[in-house]
Amino acid sequence: MAVHNESINEERKSISFVEQLVKKDIEEAKNDGRIQTRFPPEPNGYLHIGHAKAICMDFGMAEKYNGICNLRFDDTNPIKEDTEYVDSILHDIQWLGFKWGNVYYASDYFQKLWDFAIWLIQQGKAYVDEQTSEQIAAQKGTPTQPGTPSPYRDRPIEESLRLFRQMNTAEAVEGSMVLRAKLDMANPNMHFRDPIIYRTIHTPHHITGTKWHAYPMYDFAHGQSDYFEGVTHSICTLEFVPHRPLYDYFISELQAMENQQAYRPRQIEFNRLNMTYTVMSKRKLKALVDEHLVSGWDDPRMPTICGMRRRGYSPESIRKFIDSIGYTKFDALNDVALLEASVREDLNARSIRVSAVLNPVRLVITNYPEGQTEEITAINNPENEADGTHTITFSRNLWIERDDFMEDAPKKFFRMSLGKEVRLKNAYIVMCTGCTKDAEGNIIEIQAEYDPESKSGMSGAGRKVKGTLHWVSEGHCKKAEVRQYDRLFNVENPSADDRDFRELLNPESLTIINNCYVENFAATCKPGDYLQFQRIGYFMADKDSTPESPVFNKTVGLKDNWAKMAKQ
Repeated sequence: MAVHNESINEERKSISFVEQLVKKDIEEAKNDGRIQTRFPPEPNGYLHIGHAKAICMDFGMAEKYNGICNLRFDDTNPIKEDTEYVDSILHDIQWLGFKWGNVYYASDYFQKLWDFAIWLIQQGKAYVDEQTSEQIAAQKGTPTQPGTPSPYRDRPIEESLRLFRQMNTAEAVEGSMVLRAKLDMANPNMHFRDPIIYRTIHTPHHITGTKWHAYPMYDFAHGQSDYFEGVTHSICTLEFVPHRPLYDYFISELQAMENQQAYRPRQIEFNRLNMTYTVMSKRKLKALVDEHLVSGWDDPRMPTICGMRRRGYSPESIRKFIDSIGYTKFDALNDVALLEASVREDLNARSIRVSAVLNPVRLVITNYPEGQTEEITAINNPENEADGTHTITFSRNLWIERDDFMEDAPKKFFRMSLGKEVRLKNAYIVMCTGCTKDAEGNIIEIQAEYDPESKSGMSGAGRKVKGTLHWVSEGHCKKAEVRQYDRLFNVENPSADDRDFRELLNPESLTIINNCYVENFAATCKPGDYLQFQRIGYFMADKDSTPESPVFNKTVGLKDNWAKMAKQ
C-alpha cells in the first residue's frame, strides 16, 4: 500500500497544481466528468509569450483529458478592438500547434447579458449611478477603510430601469451614467464594493456595429460567457484571484434567474509569465509600435508570438520553454536565457546547416587552378540523416571570417595564421602562406595553398588539424543583410523600474550588417526555414528577403555569449 501511495505522490509532483485540480474534478464526476476550457483574448493587440503560456494551459488541459477548448474573443470594449487583431490571434494559436473547438465572441451574448442586467435591477441588486468616475473611485474607500454608499444606491427600481435603457441609446452621454451591482461597500475585497457592470460607449463595434451603446464590463461578461458556453474550468492568471468572489457571485445570480444549480464553471488561477529584459504590458507594447520605437508588432525584438516567429523561434521551442518553467501560485521573473536555451536546443535538431560569412575577408587558394570549380556535398543536418544534403561550390577565391585569421597568432589560436594548416569545412586542408594589406595596414587578402589529397571523405583526408573554418565561394554566393538582436531593454526588470519604460530601451538592440555573404542555397531559403549559419548561430530569412537580396534575422547564437558577457 505504501508503494501505491508513493507512486500517486510521484504522479502528483509531475503535474501542475492546476492539472491536479482538473483531474480531481473529473474523477469526482463534477459537471458529469466533462472538461471544457476556453482561451479568452481581447482583440486589442497581438498575442505575446505570456499569452502563449495561457494557451498551452487552456488547450493543453482539454487536449490531454479529451475535452474541448473554445476560443472566445472578449470584445466588450469597441474603442480598442480591431479585426486585424482577431486574424493575428487565430494565426498565432494555429502556429503554436493548437486547435480550438469553436470560435465565440462575448458580443454573441450581449442580449443575454443585457437581460441578466435588467433582472438584477428588477431584483433590487443593481442601480444606475450618475456620479463621475472620480467620485465613484473616491467613494470606494481604501483596502483598510470601507467605502461610502452612492447617493443613487437606493433609487427606485423603475427609475434605474428607465435610465439603464436610456444608457443604450445614441443620445446617452458617455460617462454620464453607469450601472453598478448593489453588493457591499464595506467588503474587504474592493472588487465587491458595488462594481460597475455597464457603461456607455458610442464607438461602433467591429461585429455589432451601432446596435449597442451600453457595453458590459469584463467582470460582468466573462463569468457569464463561461456559463453560457458550458465552460467547466476557467483558468486565468493570479491577478484575477480577488475577482473570483465576483465571478462566483454573478454565476450564482445567473443560476437563480434560470432556476438551475446543476452546473457551474470553476475559476483557477496560476502565475503569469514575466521575463527579464522584457515588458508584457500590452499597453506598453502598443506604445512601442505606435511611437515607431520598434518596426511593428512583429519586430523580432518584441515578445509577441509573431515577433518570435519572424525572428526564427519554432513553436516547439516556445512550448518546451513554457513546459520547463511550469505553473505555480507564485509570480516569478524568468530569465530570458532559459527561453533562448530552449530555442537553441530545438533548432539544433531541426536546422539546415549552411555557410555564411558575416565579416568577410578574401582567401585565395593560390595553387587551385583559375576558373576551375567543384561541387562539394554538404550534410543538411547531422542530427537528422533524413534531411539529406545539398551542394556548395568550391573555387580558387573564397570568403572567410576576418576574425578567423591572425597574422601573428598566439599559441592557442587554432584558426588560420601564417604557416599553419586548417581545414575548410567539407573541403580541403589549406596552409596559410601570406597576406596582403592596404595602405592603412588593413588585411585585404589572405593567401593559402591546398592539399589536393585532403578533401573531406578522401582516404588521405584523415590527418588531424586543430581548426575548421567555414567559407563561401566568391563567385557562387549572394551578398546579404544580417540583422542581429540584443535585449530590447537595458535593465533586467523594466516593469519594476520607476523610470519611463522608454528611457530603459537598449539603443544597441538591433545591429544591421550589410556586407555579408551566404552560399547560394541559403539565399533561396524562405521565412519558416530554420537555418544554422555554421559556427555562428541560428538564423531565418526575413519577410523582406528575396533570392537576389537575402535578409536574415539572427534567432540565437550557438552559445549564450550574452550571459557570459553579463557576468564579466
